[in-house]
Amino acid sequence: MKIQYVDQDPRSVREFPVENEHNLSPQDVTDIAEIFQTPLSGAYNWDYTLQDNRIKKLYELGKELNWNAEKDIDWSRPMPPPIENCEDLPGHWLWVDYPEYQKFSDAEKHQFARHRMVWSLSQFLHGEQGALLVASQLVSCAPTYNAKLYAASQTFDEARHVEVFNKYIQDRYGLMYPIGQALKSIVDKILTDERWDLKFIGMQIIIEGLALAAFASMRESARDSVLADVLGLVLRDEARHVTFGVNYLEDYVQDALTQDEREDRAEFAYEACQLARERMLSVDVFAHFGWDVEAARRFQLEKGMMQHFQSLLFGRVMPNLKRIGLLTDRIAPKFEQLGILEYADMPDDGVIDWADLSRPLYNAEGELA
Repeated sequence: MKIQYVDQDPRSVREFPVENEHNLSPQDVTDIAEIFQTPLSGAYNWDYTLQDNRIKKLYELGKELNWNAEKDIDWSRPMPPPIENCEDLPGHWLWVDYPEYQKFSDAEKHQFARHRMVWSLSQFLHGEQGALLVASQLVSCAPTYNAKLYAASQTFDEARHVEVFNKYIQDRYGLMYPIGQALKSIVDKILTDERWDLKFIGMQIIIEGLALAAFASMRESARDSVLADVLGLVLRDEARHVTFGVNYLEDYVQDALTQDEREDRAEFAYEACQLARERMLSVDVFAHFGWDVEAARRFQLEKGMMQHFQSLLFGRVMPNLKRIGLLTDRIAPKFEQLGILEYADMPDDGVIDWADLSRPLYNAEGELA
């Protein structure tokens, strides 16, 4: 076993060889590890009283709906043929007016679309590793019996998510981008904070809420049936995770925190959303193609369809922040300045649709998996 410890995450785009790496021995691979320190305070729970409540039911659903990426997805299906017309490329509409994009040949436009797709998938993968680490922390620091059991089941969910996105990226694209700095900043803050409820807020409400919306949006437009199946499996889990966070935090934030503590959590939620807005910008792709990163970043932020995509994502997060009591009078104007307060009145995830969460599993062809 070979492990290389680094001071920060590697920033290079990684390419994988054509030959299959899945059967390499530990001696053939060097794991790259970045150390983080956390003043985590754990909590025993000595009251094992069984409570027939919403968290217990979500835990039971998690046990029933486990899936196996190797068995429940048909990986033998070929990638769909390349798109011929550049105007049909994903995201073409976003960049068609940008001078640097206009200089591209058709082949370069295809490469740009491919890299932006891989960048998005890579952020999904890195975000899921962050969720895996946070969920494992919650097992230790969550104060109640049911929450510990649910966090344990979520940890296994997140492990499958890391596995399936990693397999998809390596098998279908052979290319991987590093974690975006905005996403890394959010995950670092959540992992290294000592307050267990802040971990819940950051991961279950913000990162998982954004992921849920992004996965659903990508699944609707996926040309690859394998990707549609991957996202369908992950979405089932993420819906439970967000619902768990909203239901667990709703009473805690309102009843167990002082006003000053609520304001502190609300400020963190705002800062996390501010970073999450930057997380949508594929600045590493701009750098890879030699563009002026700041100019391309501003262009992407100002596009009307980018704002529409932002509404899809934050339309999932803001109502949940409102429901758990973190859109305080002091913090609401900051969200308004960020341009996302208007989404707070959309439906939240506090009301559990048990039929939807427990529906049968279907693949991209509409067949039972």
